[in-house]
Amino acid sequence: MSAFDTATRLVYLAAAAGFVLGLHLMNSPATARRGNQLSAAAMAVAVLVTGAVLIHDDSITAVGVVVLLAGAAFGGAVGLYAARGVAMTAMPQLVSLFNAVGGAAAALLAVNDLTDGTSAGTSVAVTAALDILIGTVTFTGSLIAAGKLQGWIPSQPLVFPGARALTGVLAAGFLGGGCWLVAAPGDRVALVLLVLCGLGFGVTMVLPIGGADMPVVISLLNAFTGTAVAMAGFVLANPVLIIAGALVGASGTILTKLMADAMNRSIPSIIVGGFGTGDAPSVGTSRDAHVREVSADDVAIQLAYASKVMFVPGYGLAAAQAQHQLAELGQLLEARGIEVSYAIHPVAGRMPGHMNVLLAEANVPYPQLQEMDEANPEFARTDVALVVGANDVTNPVARRPGNPISGMPILDVDQARAVVVIKRSMGHGYAGIDNELYADPRTGMLFADARRGITELTAAVKTLVG
Repeated sequence: MSAFDTATRLVYLAAAAGFVLGLHLMNSPATARRGNQLSAAAMAVAVLVTGAVLIHDDSITAVGVVVLLAGAAFGGAVGLYAARGVAMTAMPQLVSLFNAVGGAAAALLAVNDLTDGTSAGTSVAVTAALDILIGTVTFTGSLIAAGKLQGWIPSQPLVFPGARALTGVLAAGFLGGGCWLVAAPGDRVALVLLVLCGLGFGVTMVLPIGGADMPVVISLLNAFTGTAVAMAGFVLANPVLIIAGALVGASGTILTKLMADAMNRSIPSIIVGGFGTGDAPSVGTSRDAHVREVSADDVAIQLAYASKVMFVPGYGLAAAQAQHQLAELGQLLEARGIEVSYAIHPVAGRMPGHMNVLLAEANVPYPQLQEMDEANPEFARTDVALVVGANDVTNPVARRPGNPISGMPILDVDQARAVVVIKRSMGHGYAGIDNELYADPRTGMLFADARRGITELTAAVKTLVG
């Protein structure tokens, strides 16, 4: 082994260590930014070393170098523009699009390896077939998921006559095509069959899944992307690809399991589909005879003279981009000597950590952010729980069997001495059921957009109590 090969492997090892350490740092919001920067730097080093290897081995032409540089510049510019411009509420869609790109790239690598005219061994053919299958399913499945979340495709479960049978036929097709490709790696018919069935299966797998489960599906497809990249690493005999793909696959799988547990749903039941209405218009009246409507002045007095206030942010807060207004209200109450904290459900917003990032962006002190297990015991000694745009995750009906969210862990908001809910209307959440919290005698409904409602509360506190 030459000195260059030794140095290359050592740099790859250091990059892989950077991935692992960066992933570890992302475990906490306090160090997540540093972890992301470390991982990005490690990947940049790995890419540069790979380019150096191509040039050293004379395995790329001058035209190839130009194409690679142009592709990297264009891709980097698009990625930077998308990442800097995307709203936090649209982050799952962006992640889904990145999943699609990653899956397609991994699949194309395997296709190129099988069609470059060299004979592939059985081990390479197996990993290439798995790479193509997982990559194509991830590609189309991620595009459908992004379309559902963005509203380009209806969020409700879409099932047409014969859909299940078609999914079964496609599954049989890609299994047959994969086995055929392993037996005859150079067979173009087997390759086309595998690609087409994989692309079709990704569509038919995601279409029947409702909007409520779509973040879990995106996390699952993220794990698929990592697995496809790891398979591509085996095809190319590139250890850094194998390690990076394995890390993404493992972390995506763990995240998927955590999200499914937070919703008290099994992953197979999610894949079967049929749950949740997504962002479809809900049936519910704008006012209900059994709820108690309150004004901003009423709530301001409650907040200003409380000893402990707990904010419960949800997707409505994220959609209205009202995190800065909520942080300002919290600071105002703290200045009056009131204990303020934020109760965060694992699936508040659309993905785990979503709400933590939003509130950190508004400079909310991290110690005030309490995860569900930490927050629930605190509600019993809370004077006012202010729910901002959270629905299903506060619904007491989850404690009873026989409904779509039975057994789902919820925030025990109804244990507080008084509850105020800021919501635009009495519309349903993703699960499509009424929230019993709203009819509780201790609950007051402040009907307003999250940003406007919080702004009115802040102004009322300043006006009424100074």
